[in-house]
This record gives sequence, C-alpha cells and structure tokens, in this order.
Amino acid sequence: MPHELWITGLFNQYLAGPAISILNLSHLKVDDAAHPWSNWMVCELLVTAFIVVLFGYLRARLSVDNPGKTQHTFELAYEFFKASAEEVGGHDAAQYVPFFGSIFIFILFLNLIGLIPFFESPTMYTMVPLGLAVVTFAFYHFAGMRAHGFGYIKQFLGPFWWLVPLMLPIELISHFARPLSLTVRLFANMFAGDEVYMTFITLTKLLLPVVFIALHFFVSFLQAYIFMLLAMVYVGGAVSHEH
Repeated sequence: MPHELWITGLFNQYLAGPAISILNLSHLKVDDAAHPWSNWMVCELLVTAFIVVLFGYLRARLSVDNPGKTQHTFELAYEFFKASAEEVGGHDAAQYVPFFGSIFIFILFLNLIGLIPFFESPTMYTMVPLGLAVVTFAFYHFAGMRAHGFGYIKQFLGPFWWLVPLMLPIELISHFARPLSLTVRLFANMFAGDEVYMTFITLTKLLLPVVFIALHFFVSFLQAYIFMLLAMVYVGGAVSHEH
C-alpha cells in the first residue's frame, strides 16, 4: 500500500462508508474496503473545495467602482487568457475563455498543493491528468459539433472525397492520440518535479530547498499553461470555419 497522507487517513477513518457507497453505485471495484480513499482523491477534493470557497469569497467582493488588488489580478488573468485564445485558437475560440481559465487555474492549484508539507500533487498520479485530458477531448469535440453541427465530421474526411480512405484513419489516430499526449506530458513532468523536490527537501533544510521550491512553482505554472494552450489549439481547430 502506498504511503498514506494524514489527511487521507482521516478520510478513510471517518468517510470510508460514503466512498464505498459511491464506488458501488458506479460499479467500481473496491480493492481495500478499509482504505477506499487515495491520496490523489483527497488532495483533488481539497483543491476543488478551496477554489470554490476562494471564488465565492471573491465574487461577493467584486466592485466596478472600487476594484481591489485581487480583482485587478484576475481581470488581468482573464485578459491574458482571452488574448492567448485569440492568438492561438483564433477569434472563434475566444468565446470559450471560461473553460480555458478554469482548466488552467484547476491544474495550477493541483500542481501547487504538492508544495505544502504533508500533501501531494494529484497530477503526479496518472488518473488525474487522464481525467483532465478526457474532459478536454470531449469538450473540443462538443464545441466543434456546436459550431458546425454534423458538418463537423467533414474535418475528418479531407478536402476531396477520394482522400477519405487515407485521411479518415489519420485524423482518427491523431485525435485519439491527443488525450494520451496531454496525460503523459502533465503526469511525467509533475511526477519528476515532485520526486526531485521531495528528494532534496529531505536532504537539505534551508537554502537549497528554496531553489527547488521556485523550480517546482515554475514547472507547475508552465505545465498548467501548456495544457491550456493545447486545449486552445484543439478547440480553435474544431470551431474554426476556415478549418
């Protein structure tokens, strides 16, 4: 059994019953009835709860006449997301900025929770990046169908009817490879970053960990940005009328 975080131990001690019930309703097998909660599940729930509380708190304090520093920060972030979407995904992708911003912030917080002692980054477990990749995969196909209707299927067929037997398999392989690419990229980088960070944090005490904390923060931000950027590319390609 992998090392159990203290917070995961509390969940398994007091909330094992609800977890087992949910898994049974989902027809998922429970390997260990005494420990149904995993570290990545608990940390992901904590991040989700933190984001909900944070933005609920900030939303109640939004002001047009007297915006605070936090509001200015998120307004700048929104403008950055919008500019990136228009540049990378095209003008049609800009309407999906709420999705891009949400996925960036969620992944960033999932990555950064590993910096807190006695917590782990959920993104260093394959299930979490895979879930994010599948959601992105489903979303950009939904956006494509919403923009083009059934005409969206033409993107998989190529410009000429006689190229369909060649283009269709290539397009299908290309699209189904995208969730794998997103998963491996995020998982591999965060797993490696967490392992390096934890190794040096146990060997040193003061000066050197500061360097690796900064490196971990940079990698966390970069991977969240790359994931968002690729999502913009996929959505832009799906909704673009030129494409």
